[in-house]
Amino acid sequence: MGYRAGIAKLAANIIASSVHREQENAIALQQNILQYLIKNSAQTDFGKQHHFAQIKTYDDFRAAVKISDYEDLKDYIELIADGKENVLWKGKPVYFCKSSGTTSGTKYIPVTGLQIKEMIRAARNSVMLYVAETGKADIFDHKMIFLQGSPELEMHGKIPTGRLSGIVYNHVPFYANRNRMPSYQTNCIDDWEEKVEAIARETLKERMSLISGIPPWVVMYFEKLKELSGKQFIKDIFPDFKVFAYGGVNYEPYRHQIESLIGFKIDSVETYPASEGFIGYQDKQNETGLLLNINGGIFYEFIKAEEAHSENPKRASLQDVELGVNYALILNTTSGLFGYSIGDTVKFVSKNPYRIQVTGRIKQFISAFGEHVISEEVELALLNAMRETHSGVTEFTVAPQVNPMEGLPYHEWFVEFSKTPDDLTAFAEIADNILQQKNSYYKDLRQGNILQQLIITTVKPNTFVEFMKRKGKLGGQNKVPRLTNDRKIADELIRFATC
Repeated sequence: MGYRAGIAKLAANIIASSVHREQENAIALQQNILQYLIKNSAQTDFGKQHHFAQIKTYDDFRAAVKISDYEDLKDYIELIADGKENVLWKGKPVYFCKSSGTTSGTKYIPVTGLQIKEMIRAARNSVMLYVAETGKADIFDHKMIFLQGSPELEMHGKIPTGRLSGIVYNHVPFYANRNRMPSYQTNCIDDWEEKVEAIARETLKERMSLISGIPPWVVMYFEKLKELSGKQFIKDIFPDFKVFAYGGVNYEPYRHQIESLIGFKIDSVETYPASEGFIGYQDKQNETGLLLNINGGIFYEFIKAEEAHSENPKRASLQDVELGVNYALILNTTSGLFGYSIGDTVKFVSKNPYRIQVTGRIKQFISAFGEHVISEEVELALLNAMRETHSGVTEFTVAPQVNPMEGLPYHEWFVEFSKTPDDLTAFAEIADNILQQKNSYYKDLRQGNILQQLIITTVKPNTFVEFMKRKGKLGGQNKVPRLTNDRKIADELIRFATC
């Protein structure tokens, strides 16, 4: 064990103890954070307009601040872009985080210096808790790679602007910088395919111990490494490779493919960073869910998912959450976002400590017939079908077919297989049965002959890569939407169908 590993092991145990103590005082910490946020925003434009100086309790806060989304904040954001201070948070943000999705336009989320520190701390904690649990501190003796967006920034008005991963790149602590890859120049390459090849060439001869990125883009990196090296497995290229860190999408649909590329079952660490704040991270290898980052400058609120689109939904703080309930996640942050819905849904799998699972997006669901199928249900159905048919999936998306040429309407699953099942009909039957078990509304529609069994439409290799490339969203933090309630994506994919 090298000296870096020795120091890291000591630090990991100290940090793990600190995180566990925080969890024991989660409710008090959350209450303190809310008071801190209110106090430090009382003299901002937002704070004055919402009478923050008069707020004493959480009930006062709920009465004063309505649930909002980005559209509600655009006028404030443009004031900040014009150079105005004390708009949402005291002073001015250090950056705008540029965020976009298939279902919405570009968003400019304010990021403060305090917020960056908390994001770095949470990312550090995720790795350190892994080391504390497993003892594998030697990952610090070798190289680490982070597949991420460009660290080069542009300006939106008077505020430097970039992707979250690119912003964070510029603030990585000195102790992590010496082992970090790829180089700044390589990270600045705009074209994702060119960038992946450059990263592969730059890292091919290095001793990589930790690799981090969104799973579909890591698959591209691994495949390029195999192509350049002629090796069968990533383990043959990186024998010191110990842990895969990821976030952004559910890893399970990709797990088989990634472990097949690596050549063994690797440890993994899931993280949940968002443009608005670092929400959670995995703390145990054999426990379900992510540890909620309850001391990261965020006060959390939760709305039951079925009420998310109501005019006056009931809001709960951490002390009132229930296990197994699907909640829309609401954030209040040190960048001045208050009552802000980030569009994600989560459920609690533990309250001691507080652990969550990400279940999907508020806007990513299918309810063309009132079924309200969510990502969690589709992904579970997919995993069961893969397991029982010994198949593998590279990428997928699901859309309703309301007006078929013949027969009843159905859900159409566009699937790019890494290993196609011998019997697609069996695959569809298994997935449909699981979906019925998990969603009673879908089951009623199936049994009532309103919907027919879901249909699998297979697409050619690299279909989703080409789709994202055409959208200008290849690589970085961009993700293929799992579910859409219309046919916009489906109609573009249909030309790539193989059956």
